[in-house]
Amino acid sequence: MQQNMAWWLAGPHAPNSEWSAFSQALMQVTQPIQVVDVGNTLAIAQGGASLLGAMPPQGNSAYPLKAFVPALHPSQLGSAVFRERHRLHFAYIAGAMANGIASTDIVKAMARQGMLGFFGSAGLAPARVEAAIRELKQELGDLPFGSNLIHSPNEPGLEQEVVDLYLREGVRLVSASAYLDLTLPLIHYRVKGIYKDAQGVVRCPNQIVAKVSRVEVARKFFAPPPEKMLRALVESGQITEAEATLAEHIPVAHDLTAEADSGGHTDNRSCIVLLPLMVQLRDEFMARYQYKQPLCVGLAGGIATPVSAAAAFSMGADFIVTGSINQACQEAGTSPPVRELLAQTRQADVTMAPAADMFEMGVQVQVLKRGTMFALRGKKLYELYRKYDSLQDIPQKERTVLERDYFRCSLEEAWAQTKAFFDERDPRQNERALRDPKHLMALVFRSYLGRASRWANSGEASRKIDYQIWCGPAMGAFNAWTQGSFLEDVANRRVGIVAMNLMLGASVLTRFNWLRGQGLQLPSALQHFAPLSLESIQALLG
Repeated sequence: MQQNMAWWLAGPHAPNSEWSAFSQALMQVTQPIQVVDVGNTLAIAQGGASLLGAMPPQGNSAYPLKAFVPALHPSQLGSAVFRERHRLHFAYIAGAMANGIASTDIVKAMARQGMLGFFGSAGLAPARVEAAIRELKQELGDLPFGSNLIHSPNEPGLEQEVVDLYLREGVRLVSASAYLDLTLPLIHYRVKGIYKDAQGVVRCPNQIVAKVSRVEVARKFFAPPPEKMLRALVESGQITEAEATLAEHIPVAHDLTAEADSGGHTDNRSCIVLLPLMVQLRDEFMARYQYKQPLCVGLAGGIATPVSAAAAFSMGADFIVTGSINQACQEAGTSPPVRELLAQTRQADVTMAPAADMFEMGVQVQVLKRGTMFALRGKKLYELYRKYDSLQDIPQKERTVLERDYFRCSLEEAWAQTKAFFDERDPRQNERALRDPKHLMALVFRSYLGRASRWANSGEASRKIDYQIWCGPAMGAFNAWTQGSFLEDVANRRVGIVAMNLMLGASVLTRFNWLRGQGLQLPSALQHFAPLSLESIQALLG
């Protein structure tokens, strides 16, 4: 018979063997859990004292201690380094969904919850981004927030313009997304203003949270900026020689998000494969470069329930990032019809479609297929682009369908509208299009793809069949989890409530797994965490 090695010295309350006591103990995450043996029955013990040792103490009422779980406040999940670096209470990020879907309202709600939100600047005109940044600075004061910086291989001038805006406005944190390689604007942002403090420590005012799904790209973000790029920036006068020298001591990004199967730009990676690879890479680069500040790796893609949040932290994620589920919340910069469609989404209701910003490269984004024909139409446009060299080469039968169903005007009129757009945004695109008919065709096709997301955001009723709604399978998991609860109603979905439920639920489920890991056989019902109101969560957390 195995000898008991720990004891519980009884306090003022007798042990409680009701399963409701176990459920209550799991929910009270700010208190430890002590499970004792009372006549071969497991019971929850409150108060008293736990004692390690093979023999029970004399003169005390003692029970064999079968399991002990410490308190686990949601603010303890993830990396303390990450939280301190960005002045956060919780290691939780609301990701930067483009076209302002990750709105200023989302960013403000996250900041006030002690979390981090990134404004979804991708796809917006610099003037709109500037207005959003100034709004956030004015209303949030010293609270942390960030904004998106998306790789724009077809519009490098726009990427530089956004970087110049961020530097001018003092935006100290960006989410670098969709990068296939490092770019000069990205390195310019990271290195500008770097200095050595009085203690000789290199300080970099501008922080990057890189979102990647490929190891080869992650390696570039965890390494110092390339010497060739630093030289080019010095020669152009964008950084000083001293800044270039100091840049050798820092990574391009201290923080990296492993992007698994997500909405929007994604490689559909498996999170349970991707995250461990990125964590291993983090440790490899820390050992190689001996950075003064630790590197951190978070997880995005599929984070939609307390179970997935708990799994991410258990696998070693320093922080978690949500996306699709925020789009279904009231603060998101999208329309009521989109929220209703998202609320009906099941796990299999998503598919891949061509990306507007990287159309010619064949890059795809994950979108909702339920209730929209966007994915089918987007794939048809890419098929035509691959097959023909110009709009004039497209057969009349195909042309008729495009003009009637896609553009609702002649292709010549579609080009005129596209040209007017790029006259303001990037005239060089039009200059190239006049020399290259295939590029002209690509710009026209991209105009449909780009406007499809704006039709969704504005709720354009006549274009509902064309809505482009970025969405991953996480949305279906979220809907299944919230079914029958107050969060099933779209009107009740707010990013702060959702985030706190995920974090509290992750704490509860983590403690459940700790109990199970000590050999306890517990009812499976105890690992089901139902959504709670914000008031109930605050009461539990004190």
